[in-house]
Amino acid sequence: MHTKEKVRMSLDLSKDLYEKLDSLANSDHVSKSDILRKALGLMVVATDAKKQHKKLGVFSEKDQLEKEIVGF
Repeated sequence: MHTKEKVRMSLDLSKDLYEKLDSLANSDHVSKSDILRKALGLMVVATDAKKQHKKLGVFSEKDQLEKEIVGF
């Protein structure tokens, strides 16, 4: 079994952003750290897509583009 080395960090957030993070964690029944890990993973995907001149979007069940994620 492989264990990954972990690093502890401190993070300052605005009250509004902290409340959003807390709400997401509570609604998904996961830790705030889990939400931040998922968010970082999504950022990696978006950044890699941009480097490949691709776009990131949200699609409906019928594969119709509903939102394009811009600004990366």
